[in-house]
Amino acid sequence: MFLRFALAVAGIAIATALALAEPQPAWAQTPPPAAAPQTTTPSAEPFGEDTTLTAKPIVFVKGSGTWDNAFGTVTASFRKLKTYLDKEGLKPDGLQMTIFTATDDTGFQYQAAVPVAAPPKNPPRGDIAVGQSPEGHALKFIHHGSYDDLDNTYEAITNYLDEKRLEAKDMFIEEYVTDPVSADPKKLTVEVYVLLK
Repeated sequence: MFLRFALAVAGIAIATALALAEPQPAWAQTPPPAAAPQTTTPSAEPFGEDTTLTAKPIVFVKGSGTWDNAFGTVTASFRKLKTYLDKEGLKPDGLQMTIFTATDDTGFQYQAAVPVAAPPKNPPRGDIAVGQSPEGHALKFIHHGSYDDLDNTYEAITNYLDEKRLEAKDMFIEEYVTDPVSADPKKLTVEVYVLLK
């Protein structure tokens, strides 16, 4: 699903160099048509807002999944975290997030995380762990709509990074303004953070 974005993070410069090195036929040298307006993000919202992420204590589930079932994989992890937080009497201190730590053409590795005010007194057991959310210089992009349509937003992010000649780290974060477990999956608001090198 996010293959284009993952590949772009790893190889925008290589693709550009190859395109410039090969001579193009005359019919291919015409300028491309003007880009269509961004449909997934209202024009009133900034696209690629410069921000700095601050590390926060998180409780998270670490795992892996395939792009074909990304939404189901992530929401199952959030259900597990909710059960743990309710049992321990802990309240979330921020938005649920998925931290994508590695991606390839078939799947991804991730941490489904919930920020908390302070680490729990009783450390969790099993596949639930305590840690810190990523920190550093990042760009914020906003997506409205279904989780499946996030692919269009990631394509727009890839184009944005390419146009601005920015290098991203091999990590990105989705923060869910609408609860991915209980909200209509076709009406989500997701903030995507791309950490820059």
